[in-house]
Formats: sequence, structure tokens, C-alpha cells
Amino acid sequence: MAKEKQNETRTSIDELNDTLTNVVEEKVQNNKKTIITAILAVVVIAAAVIFFLDMRQESANAANDAIGQADMSLAQGNDSIALVQYMQVADNEGYDAGNRAALQAAILLYKKGDYQKALDYLAKYSQKEALVGAASFSLEGDCYVNLEKYPEAVKSFEKAIDASDDNAFYTPLFMIKQANVYRALKEYNKEAALFEEIKAEYPEYAAAYNLDIEKYIERAKAMANAE
Repeated sequence: MAKEKQNETRTSIDELNDTLTNVVEEKVQNNKKTIITAILAVVVIAAAVIFFLDMRQESANAANDAIGQADMSLAQGNDSIALVQYMQVADNEGYDAGNRAALQAAILLYKKGDYQKALDYLAKYSQKEALVGAASFSLEGDCYVNLEKYPEAVKSFEKAIDASDDNAFYTPLFMIKQANVYRALKEYNKEAALFEEIKAEYPEYAAAYNLDIEKYIERAKAMANAE
């Protein structure tokens, strides 16, 4: 009887061990499938990333080559050809090349007198550097002035003033442009206030360019009092 009980106990233990072994093996097999699937997924993602980066680099190189050709045309004095090339890069390419091409196209369009189209390309330009960004806002203001859209010009020159970050050369220049727009709008008090600010904050600018700021202040105040 004792022997039979021992056999029964062993049989039960063996069955339990077999069950546990089967469970473990099944989990290992399942885990293998999961691991293999995960590895394959990582490989696929890595391949896709590498492909994307390669394509991005190729596109960036193509954009740089295209704007390089436009720069060459401009350096050779072929403004019309350069304009077409810059517009093509701005319209079809991204990256820094496409961004700079938009600004270059806007500058050439302004010189050509196509102010609205210049504004269209300025809208494509993203300001990344403070002074270049300030200059682009100033160009935007100049376009609006030539289109006689004076309220819009005031806003553009205000953006240029803010972006120029108290630069001793650019900030007072943009302020003078804004003051002239206020004069066109017959807002003489605002014109006078800007010239007074230039006199107080940027005296070296007036001295460097022999500007009689006091004369402009007096003129603006006289016009304001005459109304």
C-alpha cells in the first residue's frame, strides 16, 4: 500500500512537472514570437528612418543646388533669371534654401515694383534671425506704403522695430519710416512722438547721418496744432 501511494505521489508530481514544463515551453515559444516580432518592427522602423533621412538629405542638397544657381544668376546681374529661379525654389522646396529663396524673391519683386507679389513671397518667409527678420518686416512695410495701405504699413514697421531689438542703426531707421507713414495718415502727434524718441534714445544716429531731428519734430507739431 505504501508503495502504491508513493507511485501515486510520484505520478502526481510528474504530471505537475510536465504541466509546468509545457506551460514554460509555451510561454518561451510565445515570448520568442513576441521578441521576433518586436525585432522585426524595430528593423522596419530603423530602415524607414534611414530612408527618410537619406531622402531628406537628397532633397536638401537639391534645394541648395537650386538656390546656388539663383545666387549665381543674381551675382552675374541677371535679375530676371534669378527672380524666376528664386521663385521656383521658394514654391517647390522646403528647408533653409526655400525659406531664403522666398525672401530673395520678395526683394527682387519689390525692386521690380510688383509690391503685392512681393508681399505674397514675404508671407512664405519665416524670420529666423533677428536683424534679417526685422529687415523683412521693414520690406513688408515698404510694400504697403507703395500700395498706399498705410495702416498695414504702420503695423509692419512696428514689427520691424520690435524685432530689431534696439539696434543703434536699424531701430531708428524703422522708426523714421513709421513716422513718415503717420505723416501720410495726418497723425502728426504720433509722428512728433517718434522723432522725439529718436532724438532722446538714438542721438548718435542723427549725428551720423546729419539729420536735423529737431526740424522734423517742429514740423510735425506745427501740423498738429494747425488742425
